[in-house]
Amino acid sequence: MNPHLPPAPADLKASHARQHREECGTQYYLACLELSQSLWQQDKPAQAILQLNKAFLAEVTTPPWPLPYRALVWFLENRPPDLFIGNPVRHFQHLASRMSGPRSELRSWRAWACFHLTKKALPSDQFPLDETQLREEDLTIPTSSEVINHLPKTDQLHFPSSAL
Repeated sequence: MNPHLPPAPADLKASHARQHREECGTQYYLACLELSQSLWQQDKPAQAILQLNKAFLAEVTTPPWPLPYRALVWFLENRPPDLFIGNPVRHFQHLASRMSGPRSELRSWRAWACFHLTKKALPSDQFPLDETQLREEDLTIPTSSEVINHLPKTDQLHFPSSAL
């Protein structure tokens, strides 16, 4: 179990979080974190990581559980080598550069933060950047310092600065 997430039974389904999606506040945030923990226990690490993304969607001023930056790093460092996790580096690159919807600027900076965490935690030869997107969209990736400076204090309190 991920020590940076709330405890959860190993048999939760997507409906656990989906029932709170419309509210998209504290209950949704906690449900996403619990579902992430459960999916990890079900040997679904890629889906567990995606639930952390969804937790960041929630509009929570004072999170009742730390923002899941450390949980993400723990997942990456403890990933089972035989289970699919996709390419989190590329995923967060795309997510950060194509963000839309409510609070898209904040969510984009959070995705860039996750991008830098994944880039540092994973071997670049196995988890490469999307060079085509960088070239075709003339995309400039913000530095980790720029990202940290754009994150609100709440995020900075939960961010593993040693990971950058």
